[in-house]
Amino acid sequence: MQGVIERLNVSAGGLPKRSIERAWAGTLGLEGDRHNHPRIHGGPRKALLLISAEDLEELRGLGFPVEAGTLGENLTVRGIDFRKLVSGQRWRAGGVLMELTTLRQPCMQLEPLNGGENGRIQRALAEVYARGGFYAAVEREGELKAGDIIALAGQPA
Repeated sequence: MQGVIERLNVSAGGLPKRSIERAWAGTLGLEGDRHNHPRIHGGPRKALLLISAEDLEELRGLGFPVEAGTLGENLTVRGIDFRKLVSGQRWRAGGVLMELTTLRQPCMQLEPLNGGENGRIQRALAEVYARGGFYAAVEREGELKAGDIIALAGQPA
């Protein structure tokens, strides 16, 4: 199983995250990326958030104004069926080895995307497995860039 990192995204805190061409991925995430709520987001077990480009396209089809970085993801990935992702899988991209840790739980920070209908995008994300993304821990630090192949490197024991 493999795909491509379509976009890397960072912010000084909050949403949306802006696209960058390359970044160092360390144990606490992408260089230059910050979180407004570090007790909830980020940290070694949630260093990176991966979201499917195909899921973003589906959400746009449902009327949500989303593009790469809008949902707070660090890696917008194309070509991987996120319905087949599970905690403990290891993925290799660029110089980085990462391990998927936990599904992302959609939060109230996404409320501005709802067009006045409270909780709409949160429900849309939660109703399809992994549509809201997957967090990953960085096991081996390295550089990532847009266009890098991301490939399954190991299944959980």
